[in-house]
Amino acid sequence: MDVFSALQTSVSGLKAQAFSLENISGNIANSQTVGYKRIDTDFVDMLAERPAKQQTAGSVAAFSQLTNSLQGNVAATGIATNMALSGDGFFTVQTKGGDNGGAPVFSGTNLYTRRGDFSVDRDGYLVNGAGAALTGQSLDPVSGQVTGTGPIRVSNATLPAKPTTGISYAANLPSNPATASGSALLGALPGGDARVLTGTAATAPTVGASDSTAFVSSSVAGGELTAYSGTGTPVSVQLRWAKVANADAAAGTGDTWNLFYANQTAAGTSPATWRNVGTAFTFNGSGQLTAPAGTSLTIPDLTVNGTNLGPTALNFGTGALTQYGSAGGLVETRTLQQNGYAAGTLRSLAVTDDGKLTGTYSNGNSVALAQVGVARFNAPNALKAVSGGNYAQTAESGGPLTGMGGTTIIGGNIEQSNTDTAGEFSKLIVTQQAYSANTRVMSTAQQMMSDLINVIR
Repeated sequence: MDVFSALQTSVSGLKAQAFSLENISGNIANSQTVGYKRIDTDFVDMLAERPAKQQTAGSVAAFSQLTNSLQGNVAATGIATNMALSGDGFFTVQTKGGDNGGAPVFSGTNLYTRRGDFSVDRDGYLVNGAGAALTGQSLDPVSGQVTGTGPIRVSNATLPAKPTTGISYAANLPSNPATASGSALLGALPGGDARVLTGTAATAPTVGASDSTAFVSSSVAGGELTAYSGTGTPVSVQLRWAKVANADAAAGTGDTWNLFYANQTAAGTSPATWRNVGTAFTFNGSGQLTAPAGTSLTIPDLTVNGTNLGPTALNFGTGALTQYGSAGGLVETRTLQQNGYAAGTLRSLAVTDDGKLTGTYSNGNSVALAQVGVARFNAPNALKAVSGGNYAQTAESGGPLTGMGGTTIIGGNIEQSNTDTAGEFSKLIVTQQAYSANTRVMSTAQQMMSDLINVIR
């Protein structure tokens, strides 16, 4: 290498260190930017083709090294729609390209970001601090089915009422029920026999108003829950159990019970009336349910105070109904739930760790509204950085791999910049020293050329 080559090499060194300084300054400037990934600098030597004995050190070139795969610290914000990714995934976003009749128009091209400071904008879209809209799958709040893909929009529409179609029930019936009348068995009532002693009755019998007091005193409470009609009208369903027959070893029959519900609740001086669900529940000597077979039965036309809920499934599962001894002689209800709800308005949003955006409504119901779009790449550090903390896929990064993989979402948090300010200042000192050294090489080469010119003179 001659003096002129040394001068050119020092110029390449100055350019490389200036490039490094540019990255350092950008990293420090974005040390508080949500989801920012610092850009390091790689230096590569550039050698001319020469024999080994005459090989020179050569010049240098600088290239950016992205750190997309290095996660920043996670910080809580208290904002439910903020999200931080734990793992190697990226949020899938789109940028706004303009407006059409007051409605935003999106680019249609997916970008990828770790910036998760999302909040609902005026149009209902989840937009982060850089203006990118979160994309994913929109879900029907009633059926849970996918209704579309693209930018997620949160609707303020009322959640429609869902009628009760099933009741889940689990309980232990006392082998010796403690009734108010003192009789463990319900006999035939004066107004008519409301019992079903075997199998399933073609028509479920009812307890007349005049027999209501006698029925209640010869039965035990089985629990109460609120069910809902198709219009969301709440209906109080009161249940009572009555033992109608004891086991008969000679006949090979077990203890038999009937389940009743109040089809007309007491109002003022009017007594309540009760209706049998129409099926005999039989238990063996070990307290296990032997009839009806299966794990559920249908209550036809469940009606309370004139509100018809229609056919309603009573789901008691395997082993959910038992008859064991009870010190108090009362029914021990373990499960009593139904699947309906009244109409409601959206009150709050939350994000689950598997990426479900859920809404909590005024009726107390929580439903999934969307599935957040998350993508992964085989070579995330080969993504192309663009403005706003977004990245575009490249040939080197490969195509996006859909799905969460091992990535989880932390709601109410954001990922901070992965810039280490102390480390950047250390690199700044090294860069400054290297830059100064290259200027010394330039001044030395210039002095040597001046000496050479003086010799010629």
